[in-house]
Amino acid sequence: MRKKVVFIDRDGVINIEVGYLHKADDFKFIDYVFESLKLIQNKGFEIIIVTNQSGIARGIYTENEYHNLNAWMIKKFKDQHIKILDTFYCPHGPNDSCKCRKPNPGMIYEAKKKHSINLSESWMIGDKESDIQAGHSAGINKTILVRSGHAIDEKNTKALFVVDSIKECAEKIIQAL
Repeated sequence: MRKKVVFIDRDGVINIEVGYLHKADDFKFIDYVFESLKLIQNKGFEIIIVTNQSGIARGIYTENEYHNLNAWMIKKFKDQHIKILDTFYCPHGPNDSCKCRKPNPGMIYEAKKKHSINLSESWMIGDKESDIQAGHSAGINKTILVRSGHAIDEKNTKALFVVDSIKECAEKIIQAL
């Protein structure tokens, strides 16, 4: 049986956006992220994080620093009984020609191949239109754009829903079941 997944962008959705986050001391989970992901998980969804990390390409931090922070974050979720199925990241910059950097769907396709995912039953949550575009390009029509401080064009977004928080994302997903 193919899995249904909620793909989630990291910065601005799981944690407060601080710009080139690479240290646990600077990592602040967004309110209700644990409760919200538990609700999603309890409804039969797997959780996968897909995140652009151009700070690596820019030389602001190393891939090793990214992996250390990611391991720390995954442990914090595990401590709250939340299983993150996987994390995919793009280390490239916005001017690099790659297939993984959102709005390209490469990370989602890689996840589908690795984990046998039913994309038509899956969701994409992000805080930028590029997250929504990546989801749509991969065949995910259930998309949620979170208002988290980035300027977003709500009138022209292709997101199915625009909400204020991860808590509202969980509520929308559950209501759609």
